[in-house]
Formats: sequence, structure tokens, C-alpha cells
Amino acid sequence: MKKQLKSISAFLTLFLFSTGAFAQLQSPAEFLGYELGDRYTPHHRVISYVNHVADNSNLATIDQYGTTNQHRELVYLIVTTEENHANLEEIRLNNLRLTGLEEGQATDNKKAIVWLSYNVHGNETSSSEAAMQTLYELVDPTNSETKQWLQNTVVVMDPMINPDGRDRYVNWFNGIVGTEYNPDPIAREHREPWPGGRSNHYYFDMNRDWAWQTQKETQQRIEIYQQWMPHVHVDFHEMGYNAPYYFAPAAKPYHEVITDWQSEFQTIIGKNHTRYFDEEGWIYYTREVFDLFYPSYGDTWPTYNGAIGMTYEKAGGGRAGAAVYNEEGEVLTLKERLTHHHVAGLSTVEVTAMNAERVISEFENFFDQAVNSPAGTYKSFVVKSDNNPDKIHHLLRFLDSQKIQYGTAGSNRNTNAYNFKTGQNERVSISSDDIVISVHQPQGQLARVFFEPNPALSDSLTYDITTWEAHYRFGLDGYALESNISPNQNITADDFRNGSFSGAEKPYGYVTGWSSMDDARFLAEITQKGVKSRFSKVDFVIEGQSFKKGALVILRGNNAHLGDSFDEIVRTAGDNHNRDLFGASTGFVTSGSDFGSNNVSFIEKPEIAVLMGEGTSSLSAGEIWHFFDQQLHYKTTLIDTGDFMSADLSDFNTLVLPSGSYSGVLTDSAIEKISGWVRSGGNLILIGNANRNFTNRNGFQLTRKHVESSEPTNEDLLAPYGERSRRYISTTTSGSAFEVTLDTTHPLAFGYDEQYYTLKLSADSYSYLDGGWNIGTVRENAYRSGFVGAEAKPVIENSLSFGVQNYGSGQVVYMIENPLFRGFWENGKLLVANSLFFVGN
Repeated sequence: MKKQLKSISAFLTLFLFSTGAFAQLQSPAEFLGYELGDRYTPHHRVISYVNHVADNSNLATIDQYGTTNQHRELVYLIVTTEENHANLEEIRLNNLRLTGLEEGQATDNKKAIVWLSYNVHGNETSSSEAAMQTLYELVDPTNSETKQWLQNTVVVMDPMINPDGRDRYVNWFNGIVGTEYNPDPIAREHREPWPGGRSNHYYFDMNRDWAWQTQKETQQRIEIYQQWMPHVHVDFHEMGYNAPYYFAPAAKPYHEVITDWQSEFQTIIGKNHTRYFDEEGWIYYTREVFDLFYPSYGDTWPTYNGAIGMTYEKAGGGRAGAAVYNEEGEVLTLKERLTHHHVAGLSTVEVTAMNAERVISEFENFFDQAVNSPAGTYKSFVVKSDNNPDKIHHLLRFLDSQKIQYGTAGSNRNTNAYNFKTGQNERVSISSDDIVISVHQPQGQLARVFFEPNPALSDSLTYDITTWEAHYRFGLDGYALESNISPNQNITADDFRNGSFSGAEKPYGYVTGWSSMDDARFLAEITQKGVKSRFSKVDFVIEGQSFKKGALVILRGNNAHLGDSFDEIVRTAGDNHNRDLFGASTGFVTSGSDFGSNNVSFIEKPEIAVLMGEGTSSLSAGEIWHFFDQQLHYKTTLIDTGDFMSADLSDFNTLVLPSGSYSGVLTDSAIEKISGWVRSGGNLILIGNANRNFTNRNGFQLTRKHVESSEPTNEDLLAPYGERSRRYISTTTSGSAFEVTLDTTHPLAFGYDEQYYTLKLSADSYSYLDGGWNIGTVRENAYRSGFVGAEAKPVIENSLSFGVQNYGSGQVVYMIENPLFRGFWENGKLLVANSLFFVGN
């Protein structure tokens, strides 16, 4: 039996008073000049230390895998024995061969792989401090126990996933504290200002981005993760400073793809931790709050990729500072926080090494079972080939990023299937060129997670949203089949990117369709280069080419100011975005409206301001910022809420308000200022719960939907206290999919079919507009997927999702649902583009 970790007391003595027995290698305290926990270590010093370790130990190597938006380094370290380092590529490829994602037969040289991820939330600061001590203990020549673990284990360490957010917090904190830390929670060092350090540069929560990979840091990290596919993954976090410590096993619900072994080994790991925590009397809990369902966490996404994925949470967070009194009157210190994370991290490596043979065997079984006998009702998923090619392209790119295989059906057939559009099991027709994703593949479990209609919830008390199905996300028709179709793997995402030019070489005007964000990006590019465009409000046919409402009409006569560069700008943009451009030789249409008609409206260049700051949701503000900056690539002006009353809005024709409480911001004076600006021709776009602040105020027609409440029954009055949480969720939804019926004759819905599937984030509901346009509405029997409480469903039905109100010379766009939520609901983004370019024109 392998030698156990030395007693925690002796370990802590070594941690706090290590003397650098190895001539070159220094402990963190020796290198930094202070004991870990005495102060915060900024990113550049953490990077300096981990480089020092890699330079002075034969057990560690370091590689840069990317940079952040603010150009900070992202690195990972490989820690194992010298012998394993000499055979590292063989070990890595052997592991990939176990998954079936790499061809070839694995040799006997297999090692357990543990990946430790630190500081995904920037203001949960202790884990990067812990990472330095953990790294040192793993390579310290005097620590024989860790060397024994490394004989059969490779440890991958990412010491700081979110440097931009962490340095935002650390630099703020270091700038406002005195010579001594003040543990009083009312002290300003415990009052982190907006937007806080939790999120990255664009205010995204990167612990909700593992699957969707909308952020630069995530994309770069996942590329390395997939080169290793670890067996165990730990994501280190902090929670409220009054909490103790949380570690595995996780709370229910578990997604049904999670295997018995993944559940069992979480318990084995947790029990190993308890030996050290119990010895020291450290308080902890397990099996509560943090479940394994939503697929884009640092515990679930690795789990659905075959690992034992876990979250570890220690009391702390942005309110903790470096020392804070908790509600029990004890002082929680940074040193305590990092020590607990350090011990849990080492314990994870230890218990994995103790069980390495089975860890590797069960990891292989996870993928073998996916290929040969996948669990679950549905065995294949179909995406109809006559869907919008841009949307198919982006779905397939997503599948490529997840290493999920796909192909075509190969033959025509009729079968029974679940139809995502209708939400019913029915007889359907599958064509030979329809796209098929079979779960009989190495990443079949992950495919099931992304495509399964309405996955089972063993417990409706869950931590996050409960629907993310790919057909709804991307706006695609298709089916789920209980039978397997083995696809012909004969297509790629690029097969659906065949932009071309046809028609007159020097046309009267260019015409292109409008049905995806790629069309919006094309329009954004040419608009910012000075091109003036129009859009058709009716379907039309010209010179044998048919176009639907929303089609862009770019006339030479409107762009004489560009001279000879006009054609180059338009065609280059068409190539950049793979658009089909048609050169019309005339403005006289075969059917529809001629290009000079009022039905072909001029697009006024959007001059956009976005309000953000205290009172707004930093996450929602970041989603909007990222949408403009990284997706639409369109210039905006970000106005701080503190500057709003002094800001001159006359330079802008569009104002976007993210979700938020707007406490102290949208005062009566502020509402009057906005009202006057809209009356003068402004386009106001309200997203999420920003709408609450405009209900029944200053002529805004939006009203909350109220359902008459009945008198409580005796059963209600005598309900047990212990059921209070479950009774509450009966009135809510934690992220569910509903069908929205769109009025496709209105410009806000151009480019869409009549059915759109929205992600409903709450049961907040609004009545139909009495004097405006109810563009998107949730009707009866509209529920499709995810948890929604029994009392919430009738409130959500027959309510407004998207509406437009004429207000003086301007317009108000009510987006009750947030189409930009976490940047992953791809099919909602065109609604935002329509509100910018089309509404009011």
C-alpha cells in the first residue's frame, strides 16, 4: 500500500517554515519575499514563480497556451517524474487512444492524469496562492511522498485561468488597504466596486463557458485540455465568507450520462479529504448545493468528457478581502483559505495515485461504452439539410470544437422520432443528405448532453439553467431518434460556406439575403466603411432571383460618394463573410416593390450607446459589450451610469440598456431624459429585467402580467418549513425553452420563421402591448424543455417576449428575454441586429 501523506500538522509546519533545502529551487516564501497569505500575489509574480520552478526542477515543465484580452500570459505546467517526462508524448497519446479520439493501440505506459484549475473567478483569489504552494510540494526534493505519487500520475496545473479578473480585484484591493487589514465587513476593503473581479475582461463568467467557449481564454485552454483529456479535474472556487469548505461528492441532480464509477470515485476522493480536514477540525460539507447538471461548468464539462470533474469551494470571495470576521466572530484569513485549497489539491493527487490503475481502466470504459452500448433513450439526432446553411455551419463548428463526429444519413427513410419543432413524437421523413449525430462514438455521451430533448432531472432544485438543446440554440429543425443511424462522415462545416457573386459585373445595386448573424456582420462591416444600404420590407423577385423580407439592397446611386471603392468594399465584405451577392442590373423588380419604393427602407447608420456601471448587471453589460466588440464588430460608446445624467445623447440614435436593478440610476429625472430622447427619434432597446424599470412610467406601455391569486388552502397554510424551497420553485423557472410565435411581417423578426425558441430565465411575464406591436409572444402549450414550476407555466403562457412601441418619433424595443445570455443562444442574436439596423427605419 502506498505511503500516506504525512500528518497535517507536520505538513503545515513545512508549508509555513520551509527553508529551501534544494540549492536552486526556492519555496514561494523565499522567492516572493513574504509568506503566502500575508498579501495578494499579482499575476506577473505568480507567473514568475511558476517559471522559476520549471527552470529549477526536473519534475516540472511550463508552456504558454495563450493570452488574455488584456495580453496577460496563460500558462500550464506538467508535473511528474523525470522518467515520465522522458516519455510524456507516449503517455499523452496513449491516453487519447483510450478515448478513441486518437488512432492506434495504446502501449502499457499509461499514467493517471490529474488537472488542477485555479482562479476561474478572479475575485476568488486564494486558489492561485494555493497553486504555488501545491506546485512546490509536488516538486520539493525533500517531500518523498509526493514523488511517490508522481510515479504513476501526471499532474497538469493551470495556476490562473482568469488573470484579467484576478488582477482587477488584486490591484483594487492593494490600492485601498492600509498597513493592516481591517476584518470589519463594513470596511471598504470588503466592498468591491462594480463590475468586480469575478468575471474576465468582457465581464463573462468563465465558469459558465467551458462548453460554449465564447471567450478567448476558454478557447485556448480547451485546445490544451483536449490534447490531454485528464481523468480527474478540479476547479477551485470560493463562496460566501460565512460558509465552510465544500468538496465532492456533488449534490443531486446528476445528469444521467454520469456513470456509477464517476459518482463512486467522487465519494472516494471526498473521504480522503475528510481524513485531513477531520484531523484539523476544519468544517466542511458535501452533497449539497453544487450539482452536476448544467454542462458548461468546470466540473460538469470535464465529467461529460470522461473525467471525475469536481468543484472545491472555500469561504472567501470578493467580500472577504485578506481577513474578515465571519458571522461566528472568527477571522477568516487568506492564509486559511489557501491552506485548505492546498490540502484538498494534494489530497486529490494522492487518492488518484492510490487508485491509478482503476482510474485509467474506468476512463477507458467510459468511452468504450459510449461507442458500443451508449445509455439513454435516443441513439441519434438529425439536423435537416434544408435548414439555413449559416446556422448549420455554426452548429458543425461547435461540434468540431467538442470533438463530436457527424455525417449524412446516406439514404432516405421514414421513421418515428421526436420532432424538436413540434415537441411531439411523430412520423418523420429523413433525407439522404440530412445531418446525423450518432451517440455511438467516443464523444457520444457529450453529444447526448447537447442534443437530448428535455433531459431527466432527478431533483428540480438545481443550481443553474436546465435547457441548452442544440436545435433550439442554433434555430434548426430536426429530430431525436431511438434508433441508431450510422452517418457517412463525408461533410465539414466549410461545406456550408459557399458564398459567391453572380449577376451584373458593375450592377445598379447589390442584393443579398438576410437570415443570420453572418448577414449582420456583413452589413456592419460595409456600414462602418461608409456604405449606405437599404432593406426590403416585402418579398421580391428580380432577374430570376428570389429574396425574402429583410434582404439588403445596396444601390450604387446611394454610394456615389465612395467612387470606385464602392464595389471593392462590398465585394470584399461579401468574401469576408461568405455571402451570396447578386448584382442587379436594374431597380425594376419582377414582383414585390421596386428599389425606390417606401417598402425598401434606407438604413440609418446606428450610432449606439450602451449604459453600464453600478445598477446594471455586469454579466448582461458584458454580454452586450462582447456582442458588439467581438461578434458584430461594430463600434459603440459605453456610458457609465454615473455619467448618464450629464451625457449628451444627441450624438446617438440608439441606446441599449442591459439587465439590472438600476437602483438610484433610473430616477424620475433619468426616465424623463430618456423619454425626451426617444420622442425626438431615438431607438431604445431594453434587455431582460431592465424592462421592469419602464413599466407604467412616462407613457411606456409595458405592464407586468398578474395572475389572480386564490385564497391559500389549509394545505398551503400547514406546509412544512422544510419544503419551503420546493414550494418556491413551483413559481419559477431556472432556464427553460418555450416556443415563441413571431410576427414575421415586422422588421424585428425579419430573417426568422414564425417559430422561435427562447431561453426563459425567469417566470417574470408581461402582458401584450395594448398600443404597440407584439412581435414575439408565448402562446398556450409553448413549453418545450427544461424545468418550469407548475404555477409558473400558466403565467408564462400568453405573455410578451419581444415587442415594439412607437413613442413620439422614436421606438422602444422590449426584449423581455435576453437573447445574448452568456453569448451561447446563437439563434437569438439576429433579433438584436434587427433592433439596431431595421426597427424604426
